[in-house]
Amino acid sequence: MSDKIRTVIMGAGGRDFHNFNTFFRNNPSYEVVAFTATQIPGIAGRMYPPTLSGPSYPNGIPIYPEEELPRLVRELQADQVVFAYSDVSHQYVMDKASLVLSLGPDFRLMGPDTTMLKADVPVVAVCAVRTGSGKSQTSRRVVDVLRQMGLNVVVVRHPMPYGDLTKEVCQRFGSTQDLDRYQVTIEEREEYEQHIEAGNVVFAGADYEAILRCATQEAEVIVWDGGNNDLPFYRPDLHIVVADPHRAGHERTYYPGETNFRMANVIVINKVDTARHEDVELVRHNALELNPSAIIVEAASPITVDRPELISGRSVLVIEDGPTLTHGEMPYGAGTVAARLHAAGEVVDPRPYAVGSIVEIYSKFPHIGPVLPAMGYSERQIEELQQTIERTPADTVVVATPIDLRRVVKVKRPLVRVRYSLKELTSPSLEDILRERFRGAASDLA
Repeated sequence: MSDKIRTVIMGAGGRDFHNFNTFFRNNPSYEVVAFTATQIPGIAGRMYPPTLSGPSYPNGIPIYPEEELPRLVRELQADQVVFAYSDVSHQYVMDKASLVLSLGPDFRLMGPDTTMLKADVPVVAVCAVRTGSGKSQTSRRVVDVLRQMGLNVVVVRHPMPYGDLTKEVCQRFGSTQDLDRYQVTIEEREEYEQHIEAGNVVFAGADYEAILRCATQEAEVIVWDGGNNDLPFYRPDLHIVVADPHRAGHERTYYPGETNFRMANVIVINKVDTARHEDVELVRHNALELNPSAIIVEAASPITVDRPELISGRSVLVIEDGPTLTHGEMPYGAGTVAARLHAAGEVVDPRPYAVGSIVEIYSKFPHIGPVLPAMGYSERQIEELQQTIERTPADTVVVATPIDLRRVVKVKRPLVRVRYSLKELTSPSLEDILRERFRGAASDLA
């Protein structure tokens, strides 16, 4: 009998792989016998390849649907199950823990001391309490300030390894052509494209030790651009966490968002321009109670529309950021706000016109309102997204994803792009905080 601790890692194609790489891959005390996958379509049924799993796993590690967990625990004789994905309620986590414990194994959550890597250059991490809180515009704001200070900044993005993992060990995105070269999904484009257009280099992939080695060759400062509400993979010198008063209270009830909230050096209460005053105050109260040493910054997410005259009085189809609507649990996003702001004649409900996997998305996430989530994890799903757009009878397509959707799908009707940025409303601002923290680094370069 082997004395190794037989381990199943529950994940969604990101944190699970990182935990394996940093702790289990070369650890003789453990044997990872399987991954399970949920949240993201197309991950289950694949293999974590030998090029990533290392010499202890010459055949790779199979990835199964999470629904098969009870069978896997029994048949693979698992000693422990590691929970390794994000943006789920505390109740959800304990339901999974209760299931695992009822089957016999230990249930484990892995913390920062076990999984964070230390960089040789300063790291600013931008994380959140929920998906869709405003990490992306906050990350862009942080990069802008650091670059204005004369620092060479590289962005490292939380993983989204949805393609061929053997080709995604370490990816560098320096131009929009790289997006096509790596055949990225819509979700990946949403996170990379605006950074690239601003002149920022983005690294991502599946092995964040390898990525860190590459990024530090170019960077004087790394900005960790987080995903979902996950913790940073790199130990931050400054940890900025974005909270969303439209979901006030979630900073205490979602995993691992509450951990981020408690660890933060800076808490950005975003969207205060559109949230209720009492919800902003609830987030502030929770920050003062759970993390009294954190600096609180209030911010707005101003929305701009490139051609508002194509919204006013017209019927519109609103396309929103996919993850914000799905596991972020928002019924609508910035596109709906823009449609209201510019007096759309009608917001056409796309649900009756959805096809294929888009129908399944609405069924799986019934809270989604009369908007179309920009789903595109495969060529087939992109085709189904395009068909749904074509079938929905609207004068104008209002796109509130961070990307130019026309680069991915053909939109034959007039298209309006909605953009959102971050505007600090209180002092100290993020710029004040960053300049104070990194003044020495900038002076050394002068």
